[in-house]
Amino acid sequence: MEDYIRNYESWLTSDSVDEESKTELRAIEKDEGEKKMRFSSYMEFGTGGLRARMGAGTNMMNTYTVAHATEGVARLIETLGEDAKRRGVIIGRDSRNNSDLFARRSAEVLSSHGIKVYLFDGIRPTPELSFGVRHLGCIAGINITASHNPSAYNGYKLYWEDGSQPTKEMADKVSSFILSTDILTEVPSSADAKEEYIELVGPEIDRVFLENVQAQSVYPDAVKKAADTLKVVYTPLFGAGAKHVPEILRRIGLKHIYPVEEQMTPNGNFPGLSKPNPEYPASFALGIELAEKVGSDLIVATDPDADRVGVMARDKSGEFKCITGNQMGSLLLDYIFTALSEQNKLPHDAYAVKTIVTSEMATAICRSFGVELYNGLTGFKFIAEVIRRHEETGDGTFLLGYEESYGYMKGLYARDKDSVVASMLICEMAAFYSLRGMTLIDAMDALYEKYGYFTEESAEIYMEDADGKEKIAAMMDSLRERVPEELGGEKVVNFRDYDAEKIVDTVTGKVTPTGLPKSNVVYFMTESGNVVVARPSGTEPKIKFYILAKGETSEKSKTAAASCKASLEKLLGLNAGSLTK
Repeated sequence: MEDYIRNYESWLTSDSVDEESKTELRAIEKDEGEKKMRFSSYMEFGTGGLRARMGAGTNMMNTYTVAHATEGVARLIETLGEDAKRRGVIIGRDSRNNSDLFARRSAEVLSSHGIKVYLFDGIRPTPELSFGVRHLGCIAGINITASHNPSAYNGYKLYWEDGSQPTKEMADKVSSFILSTDILTEVPSSADAKEEYIELVGPEIDRVFLENVQAQSVYPDAVKKAADTLKVVYTPLFGAGAKHVPEILRRIGLKHIYPVEEQMTPNGNFPGLSKPNPEYPASFALGIELAEKVGSDLIVATDPDADRVGVMARDKSGEFKCITGNQMGSLLLDYIFTALSEQNKLPHDAYAVKTIVTSEMATAICRSFGVELYNGLTGFKFIAEVIRRHEETGDGTFLLGYEESYGYMKGLYARDKDSVVASMLICEMAAFYSLRGMTLIDAMDALYEKYGYFTEESAEIYMEDADGKEKIAAMMDSLRERVPEELGGEKVVNFRDYDAEKIVDTVTGKVTPTGLPKSNVVYFMTESGNVVVARPSGTEPKIKFYILAKGETSEKSKTAAASCKASLEKLLGLNAGSLTK
């Protein structure tokens, strides 16, 4: 009998599994593919935690797998001693279906081990969970969220004592404890919970969190000067930003905030949205309708756990246009540097951090202002690592960290991307430019004129079937083994395999270390500096591709990006046009 069948049957016969789950499993009795997908393995606990569709099974998000993961965290904390148990774990959640149930179950497991638990009294932005770890001095934090995934998904993010997500070494330790524990017989039940160890928290942390956010303002007078005319439409996309984002905008003096009322109430079904993702223009449909009614030039949208933010602004024709994550990062960099410079406040030791898949316009902007720029792997834990190194040496003033996927962080109060501070800075920046008769689209056009034309595109291939992991691994291996001679009609001169921690000059054959942690990423650079990157997602069954191109004009940079994408499709054996966002 195959393992997945044995696991399936053990759930059906176990007294620990509830009847509703068993009914769900009986319905797939004759679907071998579905049974194999659900029971052939456990969700992989990586540095991003867990994420999957909700449902019964070891490879799904449910109360059993959540409790199983938390048991692994609890057993690790126990090895660290009584002080770690007293410091405790703070638990947060977003607006997704079952997030409250999963958060409560996590609290029960931890408390059964005598570990102090701080449980948020309602939904909160992910960055506030990161802040809470640091503010309360916790040993760890757990956040129940699947970020911007469709409503069928949920997830489990682990944070460690500095407020960032764990290193690979720490994640591996947790995973080891999880896999050495039987999910049905060795995990504490709800009846084992010790309520005296569970404390509800909320408003007292909100207050200090928002004070820290507001302290990141770089030009407070801008909003006050433009407050009578600046109008902002905001939507939390049914998520956790509904309270804090409007509140921080009011605190900085914004008078005209127009919430998209249909999307302000938390709802894990995300009605009308196939993906509650501010990267997609479709997420702004209701926001555009409202903006047209009230005459706003700016629409701000945050994702369900309020760590990412997307923006639409009017162009010269009056039409609303999306600002990409790469563009917004460049706008914020230039704005922060410019505003501080105008006030003679730009630190001499300032630095910023971006990821290797984020636009190289950042390099040009930082060079122009004399600011040090660091590149890290994808994920804010790597940005946090750069900050940690600077704190240890006592040098450098951190100004901004960001990645292309709509995540931005300013300040040292948290160690994850924060849509609350980003929304504040974006509106402040919009006020700054409105006083100069410009929208944010105008400001972006000005950056292109000043720094050159950069085009960034991304695409992905989903592999959700039972052998999806094997297919993803095979595709990544093929990219390593068959390094292309050219991409987009240009010679490939640089190949980086971050898993092997090597950079290869394909012209001279010289090999040097990457200087970054080991990661399953491959990177190709052409002779003119265009870049193609491939990496498996850490939270979803897919491979993500990034194309970073530049040119003397907008048209030339777009043509270069299109040519690189066509070459990549050919390299992967895909039909033309297959790689789409």
